[in-house]
Amino acid sequence: MIHGAIAAAALLVGVVPMTAMPRADADVVAYLVNVTMRPGYNFANADAALDYGHSLCDSLSRGRTYAQLIDEIKADFNTGDEYQASYLLSQAVNELCPALIWQLRNSAARR
Repeated sequence: MIHGAIAAAALLVGVVPMTAMPRADADVVAYLVNVTMRPGYNFANADAALDYGHSLCDSLSRGRTYAQLIDEIKADFNTGDEYQASYLLSQAVNELCPALIWQLRNSAARR
């Protein structure tokens, strides 16, 4: 019985660090290059750009739709440019939270 508990604890210890690690498929650098070098967003700094991208990912994960997010981005950046809003949303999802790509695509298809 004690050996089973030790084995279970060892397994648990091996799993915990894996869940706390950042996702390897997220590409923060690509996101920052793509949204800070492109005119129109004017983020104060890289941290502000990254925070905004993560907020889009969080909103999408909570069920906000493509249309809602596009409207939010257009309001935040005081623009009517659908492409500009779509580009920023696409960059955030593709580079910061790629696990949500299908959720975004499905939401956009219902638009």
